[in-house]
Amino acid sequence: MRRRDARVGVLFALPWILGFLIFMAYPLISSFLASFTNFSILRSPKYIGLSNYKELLHDEVFYKSLSNTLLYVLGAVPLTTVVAILLALLLNTKVKGMALYRTLFFLPTLVPMVAMGTLFSWVFNGDYGLLKPAFMKLHVPPPGWLTDPGMAKWTLILISMWGCGQAMVIYLAGLQDVPVSLYEAAELDGAKSWAKTRHVTIPMISPVILFNVVMGIIGSLQVFAVPYVLFQGGGPARSAYFYTSYLYDNAFQYQRMGFASAMGWVLFLITLALTLIALKLSERHVHYESN
Repeated sequence: MRRRDARVGVLFALPWILGFLIFMAYPLISSFLASFTNFSILRSPKYIGLSNYKELLHDEVFYKSLSNTLLYVLGAVPLTTVVAILLALLLNTKVKGMALYRTLFFLPTLVPMVAMGTLFSWVFNGDYGLLKPAFMKLHVPPPGWLTDPGMAKWTLILISMWGCGQAMVIYLAGLQDVPVSLYEAAELDGAKSWAKTRHVTIPMISPVILFNVVMGIIGSLQVFAVPYVLFQGGGPARSAYFYTSYLYDNAFQYQRMGFASAMGWVLFLITLALTLIALKLSERHVHYESN
């Protein structure tokens, strides 16, 4: 009976197992092996050892794209976190029509990335953009959203708020799990709205904040579609040339699959390091109800 049950269980899990092996395990192993080769689509891979990784150490474009990406992470993750929490707090109140408001704030996350990039290329266009008339009425010249090297990354950081609805929904679920008894105890102690938010709400949803911050770091390190649509070639002075854009160019434009695979594994190590740092820093600040 146990063997039969085991065979039936494996049979039901077989589609997932095959999918994992074909679409996850095989590409991971192949990219790791390819990172030690000189490999293009048109030629067979040739083993070159650590040459791709050594070349990265002396590649100025690699450092430029990496610094752009890290600066984007430092700007986008805190901003989207704060905005998502504020929206969740507002949408957690008892107001008529709240279901509609929640839907409206979540809908932008369903817009495909390419469509979103095309939309914002019109919004921030310096010649005929949607924001230009507003600045003209104020008699202020519109910023060079897409043409000024100092504004390019800030433009993308502002656009990142467009997709904070997904994190907002997770925060909203966390807020609804906060015990009402804690708010009642805080009110008995004379706590006002801000004090209850600071000393009750934020500590109780801190595990949710940690989760969203980690996911935000991972997602921001992999940002690609919107910068690629808005800034063909990396923007002015390559100020919006991100790590994944350089990886894509090496793989599909320069036909350097081995070098691109090495970049992919370096990105994995950077993502792992930042995630571990976030988890380590959170040990003193994340509160679990069971503790």
